[in-house]
Amino acid sequence: MLPRIVLNSCSKAILLQIRARLKNQVTQLKEEVPGFIPGLAILQIGNRDDSNLYIKVKLKAAEEIGIKATHIKLPRTTTESEVIKYITSLNEDSTIHGFLVQLPFDSENSINTEEVINAIAPEKDVDGLTNISAGKLARGDLNDCFIPCTPKGCLELIKETGVPIAGRHAVVVGRSKIVGAPMHDLLLWNNATVTTCHSKTANLNEEVNKGDILVVATGQPEMVKGEWIKPGAIVIDCGINYVPGECCWRRKVASGVEDGPGWSRTPDLMIPTAPGHPQLIFKNIFNGLHFLEGIPFRARDQNFCFTFIVLLFVLFYVFIFLPFQRLGIEKTDPTTLTDEEINRFARLDIDPETITWQRVLDTNDRFLRKITIGQAPTEKGHTRTAQFDISVASEIMAVLALTTSLEDMRERLGKMVVASSKKGEPVSAEDLGVSGALTVLMKDAIKPNLMQTLEGTPVFVHAGPFANIAHGNSSILADRIALKLVGPEGFVVTEAGFGADIGMEKFFNIKCRYSGLRPHVVVLVATVRALKMHGGGPTVTAGLPLPKAYIEENLELVEKGFSNLKKQIENARMFGIPVVVAVNAFKTDTEAELDLISRLSREHGAFDAVKCTHWAEGGKGALALAQAVQRAAQAPSSFQLLYDLKLPVEDKIRIIAQKIYGADDIELLPEAQHKAEVYTKQGFGNLPICMAKTHLSLSHNPEQKGVPTGFILPIRDIRASVGAGFLYPLVGTILIHLQEATLKVWPVSIQAHWELGSIRKPREVSPFIFSLNSHHV
Repeated sequence: MLPRIVLNSCSKAILLQIRARLKNQVTQLKEEVPGFIPGLAILQIGNRDDSNLYIKVKLKAAEEIGIKATHIKLPRTTTESEVIKYITSLNEDSTIHGFLVQLPFDSENSINTEEVINAIAPEKDVDGLTNISAGKLARGDLNDCFIPCTPKGCLELIKETGVPIAGRHAVVVGRSKIVGAPMHDLLLWNNATVTTCHSKTANLNEEVNKGDILVVATGQPEMVKGEWIKPGAIVIDCGINYVPGECCWRRKVASGVEDGPGWSRTPDLMIPTAPGHPQLIFKNIFNGLHFLEGIPFRARDQNFCFTFIVLLFVLFYVFIFLPFQRLGIEKTDPTTLTDEEINRFARLDIDPETITWQRVLDTNDRFLRKITIGQAPTEKGHTRTAQFDISVASEIMAVLALTTSLEDMRERLGKMVVASSKKGEPVSAEDLGVSGALTVLMKDAIKPNLMQTLEGTPVFVHAGPFANIAHGNSSILADRIALKLVGPEGFVVTEAGFGADIGMEKFFNIKCRYSGLRPHVVVLVATVRALKMHGGGPTVTAGLPLPKAYIEENLELVEKGFSNLKKQIENARMFGIPVVVAVNAFKTDTEAELDLISRLSREHGAFDAVKCTHWAEGGKGALALAQAVQRAAQAPSSFQLLYDLKLPVEDKIRIIAQKIYGADDIELLPEAQHKAEVYTKQGFGNLPICMAKTHLSLSHNPEQKGVPTGFILPIRDIRASVGAGFLYPLVGTILIHLQEATLKVWPVSIQAHWELGSIRKPREVSPFIFSLNSHHV
């Protein structure tokens, strides 16, 4: 009979309780500190298969309870000094609140484990292995240190039996720093009388027989015999050992327990059901949270036995356990599946009419907006209507911009919903089995491109998500690398595309949520010409000379148009961030017009407003702006997000429409209303909102300039980018296909080379957010 893996109902109940408790704690913390995302890092050296498997499970568990986990894998050639440098950087990274170093190391070089472990800052030592953490545990300061996970897990299991620990005689066999020693301390400070034994202990059988609680963590198989165990004792075996011989497990339940020859997993637990009869209730592959029943098997070749069981576990986890979880099937034994569950597991049953994944191409060919595919004889009549979008409109581009690591990108790509089944259930790239291949194709694209300005300032150019159906911001990875490079005394400038009512709002509510970074300053870019247009200036036609109103002084138009800039300042301050207005001066602008904009900006809430001529003078022309930003970065701020993700989809859209655009209300057209209900039912209702709206107006009508009022914002449809992590409502008649036939002229902004002072919070990004709302002329 082939090996089977079965989840024990008792162990699974404990697992669910622990995960639910941790998830609630994380959720409560996020509610108390808006925008906060707990960050965990796992540092691995080399590529051991067992370590890879353990880390994968840890990452999965972290995700399920709301912790953002990052896996950092260093090559086998890494030296001890390089490892300590990485640890130092993690100690200083404010987005990482705890990290662990995966043991054992798989390095070609000699690495002192003790030195590496003690380089970890105690406040981030989640494994509790540093000398300081061990010292606090030994002293009984249990609330002021991290406790190693395996001893803590063993203690939780003992408590689950309902047998009080206080006053009991506990025996710990093993004295390792990872399990034995901290297990002794935990039991001691839980008021047990504790004896620690080891390989040199005389009369080990007599000592073991005294234990009401027995924890065995020796790394030596069959060191403790079943007949030694005191009747009615609680026994936990924390060993993982391979024993030569025929691989099978035997249990003696009447008077004790005996493992072997075979595998002794981690930890095994017995509780008394009657005097003299310990009963084995579950075994636990313990890496924090994952409980499994035993794996009985028989094989004659030991090497094959070892390889086979590891391979079987991985295959089961990837191809059965994870798909079962995604499908909501609460079973792990395939033989117990119903016909309906078998059908769900084996057949995606895609409804062709619901396929949302489109092809992309950067060619301005309007005929490709709607096409019919599947007409070749090999497609056997499976034709359907499809379309081409521009490449930046692909969800993969948005995933690239919002990803934080290769592992995170792999996960996001897998979550991308490409269609629905005929029962209305979402079908993802992971369901199709292509997310791994997608990750391989993107493995080089994840690396930011390093370029430079005309004056030699380093610039990262990375990712280009479409700024209406996506968020239009540069990548999180580029921001983080830039922060590391500039150090605590530097500034990082990052851009938010389109008008500030679109790009800035999405930067805060989407990018900041996922990156955990908090900006210090918002820079709004304005021009005299743009404000004149918002003040009622004549229409500008591409290819024709500018009307005189835009090249001659007209203070009345500027003052009327300032209403738009005033609204953008109000929007930025709504997020609690100081605002600096950068007034891009053209040669036709008069000093009176420039001074008017600066004065009105300061009067209406801007920290400062500065004339800029960097388009003509380079860095020299933006020196005053740099100095204003430096001062603003030191000003107090209280960053806050605009809405709670738990709100209904319609309410989140309404908050953006009313607070950012100034709408009276929103109108969900039938298709949008239907999609909101579908996405909520599918579990996507808690995603942030990414409004697909014209950048030419605060409203949905590009002809309405200034600050329109009294309008209802129509939402004609809502679509989902689940992998990227947002829903995008389509506002009015916004187009998302290939470029419109009319010519669009996009501004080119040359970054200046600035000598800037220190920032108090070195690990947070201090962005200049360039609002293109003022660059439409």
